[in-house]
Amino acid sequence: QVRLVESGGGLVHAGDSRRLSCTASGLSFSSHVMGWFRQAPGKDREFVASITLNGDNTYYSDSVKGRFTISRDNAKNTVYLQMNSLKPEDTAVYYCAVGGQGCSHCLLGFDYEYDHWGQGTQVTVSL
Repeated sequence: QVRLVESGGGLVHAGDSRRLSCTASGLSFSSHVMGWFRQAPGKDREFVASITLNGDNTYYSDSVKGRFTISRDNAKNTVYLQMNSLKPEDTAVYYCAVGGQGCSHCLLGFDYEYDHWGQGTQVTVSL
């Protein structure tokens, strides 16, 4: 059974940094694209970032490009999201997700190509 556990969320001030972690079990972690998504209150879930199997390539939404960095440690079955220069509009529940085997559009953030999702971790950015 695949399990994803996110951690690192919390209340921060605008301009602060925060690192989210997501540890996976029950799957061959290094065989899957990993992604981060977020959902703000009253809004649809949106793509944040994704990373290839070996971590060589990363993709970001325009709203976080240059501020957020996705990375992974396959030895620890963990994917990270380093968030810098946080803004109030970054307030959301952040979810990590596992790309389907051989998925072709998951790197671009098409959420229907992600098979497993974590429970989410809340990030709140205050002024």
